Amino acid sequence: MTIPTEIAARFVAKFNAEPQVYRAPGRVNLIGEHTDYNDGFVMPAAIGFYCWIAVAPRSDAKLLVYSEEFSNPVEVDLSKHPSPQPTHTWSDYPIGVAVHLQNAGFPLQGANLLIHSDVPMGAGLSSSAAIEVATALALAEASGHALNRMHIARICQQAENDFVGMKCGIMDQFISLHGRRSHALLLDCRSLHSELVPLPDSVRLVICNTGVKHQLAGSEYNRRRADCEEAVYALAKVLPAIRALRDVNKRQLELHRSLLSERVFRRALHVVTENQRVLDGVAALRAGNLQLFGKYMAESHQSLRDLYEVSCVELDLMVEIANHQQGLYGARMTGGGFGGATINLVETAHAQKFAADVAAAYHKATAISPQTYICVPGDGASFVPLATPLD
Repeated sequence: MTIPTEIAARFVAKFNAEPQVYRAPGRVNLIGEHTDYNDGFVMPAAIGFYCWIAVAPRSDAKLLVYSEEFSNPVEVDLSKHPSPQPTHTWSDYPIGVAVHLQNAGFPLQGANLLIHSDVPMGAGLSSSAAIEVATALALAEASGHALNRMHIARICQQAENDFVGMKCGIMDQFISLHGRRSHALLLDCRSLHSELVPLPDSVRLVICNTGVKHQLAGSEYNRRRADCEEAVYALAKVLPAIRALRDVNKRQLELHRSLLSERVFRRALHVVTENQRVLDGVAALRAGNLQLFGKYMAESHQSLRDLYEVSCVELDLMVEIANHQQGLYGARMTGGGFGGATINLVETAHAQKFAADVAAAYHKATAISPQTYICVPGDGASFVPLATPLD
């Protein structure tokens, strides 16, 4: 049986109804970290790990949500006022999306949902956006709403910002919806204009999960965003046209350095230089210069470590180990930081050995057995037709 058929069968056994099945992928960001909420540029790729949701409508206004990764089901009544409130558990992601769909003018019919995700959690691969996007597709279509993908991305981002409380940019939701097989995506996070950037079959994306996630990740993420907002507020006094750090170049930043604290200057310098690395990286990939792209990846990690201070001992160790392996073009941390995973651009012929050797060296140094994943970019979220009707 295929994955969607298996999930649908389990749904039938639980709810005695035949479902529709949707899926949305996680993502890895090749370069462009912490630039999205600064109206900047990013270059993510969807990966072949998905959140799957089986859904069937109910006759009332209740949502009954089961996750195969968590033991406690959740039931809420969408017709009650006030709307459901955050519980600071896994269910805030699907329930938050439901609340924000209704707030955006898309009333929802009650539904039963069964969620299964193979996106690694805590690895910086955006399992949260995958569940948000899959939920939005499932609930909207089950209620007869045909939303465009840009609208879905914005609603899912707003749910994570306002309901979950993570002030993320729109990158994760956007790439989960718009990913394309064998391509990364250059995304302008202000205009949401995107361009496909092909990746050759001669390389693989090797994701190495450190196996750690430090507790300060969420609070420090929001603090970095506040630092960037402080930089814009100060710089706007002398550069009144700017709306975000996206509008500042390195020369301007250094010229007006005295307006910023040392910490805020370093945060802004990372964002300004990282935006340029994304654009330069796109040019390198389109020219077929994988070595140059790998150099930009290395510079990105150094900047995240030293200027933005979102790396950690484990991520730095993983990158250092990768830098000594054959077939590597570039390595860097990916995601919000303080643990999670690294992304490595590796020659296809060396990918298997690279992953095994990095895992062995990391285990020897830390006694942690890391998970590694060899990926190619995949397609974005979709409805998944079942091969045959279920009995």
